[in-house]
Amino acid sequence: MKKTLTVISPVYNEEEVIDSFYSELKSVLAGLKERYLTNVLFVVDPGTDLTLERLRAIAAADASVQVIVLSSRFGHQMSLLAGIDHSDSDIIVMLDCDLQHPPDLIPKMLTEFEKGYDIVYTIRQDSEEIGVFKQAGSKLFYKIINKISQIPINESAADFRLISRRVADVFRNQIRERNQFLRGLFSWVGFKNKGIYFRVRKREAGVSKYTFRRMITFGVHGILSFSKRPLQAAVFVGMGFAGLGFVFTLIIVVQYFLYSHFPPGWATLAVLVSVFSGIQLIFMGIIGEYVGAIFDEVKGRPHYIVAEKINASGMEGAESKPSES
Repeated sequence: MKKTLTVISPVYNEEEVIDSFYSELKSVLAGLKERYLTNVLFVVDPGTDLTLERLRAIAAADASVQVIVLSSRFGHQMSLLAGIDHSDSDIIVMLDCDLQHPPDLIPKMLTEFEKGYDIVYTIRQDSEEIGVFKQAGSKLFYKIINKISQIPINESAADFRLISRRVADVFRNQIRERNQFLRGLFSWVGFKNKGIYFRVRKREAGVSKYTFRRMITFGVHGILSFSKRPLQAAVFVGMGFAGLGFVFTLIIVVQYFLYSHFPPGWATLAVLVSVFSGIQLIFMGIIGEYVGAIFDEVKGRPHYIVAEKINASGMEGAESKPSES
């Protein structure tokens, strides 16, 4: 009996490239029809261009193409989660639709799956199009998170991966936290996994949707999800500066009794107070981020809301499923 395969692709403002992506992907899937029953699931974060209209036309001509439209922009990671929730296939492949993730790598990923791997992840080899600043920022982020987290995450890992049904079931039924950092979670869940390399293509059209602000948010979610060490650091740094403050206080008291007037140096004191206050505010901010993450979990809002389904009326999702308490 043929295994079923769903290809999930999150979409946001990709009008210029969506037709080319669909054509190339369908060509690859056509070569797999002897072994797999395939379908494509586009998850649309509402944008400002005509991407959704293009997908309506594609789905009208091809019943194997399914589209779910989210009610608002919930982000790339939640779009992938929505795709997992709405798929019931033996195999799921996730890739972006900007053609920087090459669809022709899918057969190689399936070969590894057939060898018994539940997760086949891809490792980026960046093209010259990737800016020096972005590459440096990415390397710095992964160096930090691998230092402070007990879960190793490959710094060049991409959101282009294959997962088996049993891995997908874990995310559908057990991992329901908010602000998910999927690259870390797929490392955390374990299972037999293997990485394969791919060369990032140049964009055929459009621009990257990962702005600097979104990169920062993505990084913060990753750190909050996989490490408590920033909180522990706040304790030790606070103790260190408290000790220095105590020593400085003793020096001031001794000088007060040895001299008839206060010695010069109040500018130094002002600087130290400013430094201590700055350190306190930084760590209060770190604590605030963790409290905010707890607040998101406690509210229990859905991870995403589906506004419309195309060719997918029978699909069931978990967008309103509460987290297990």
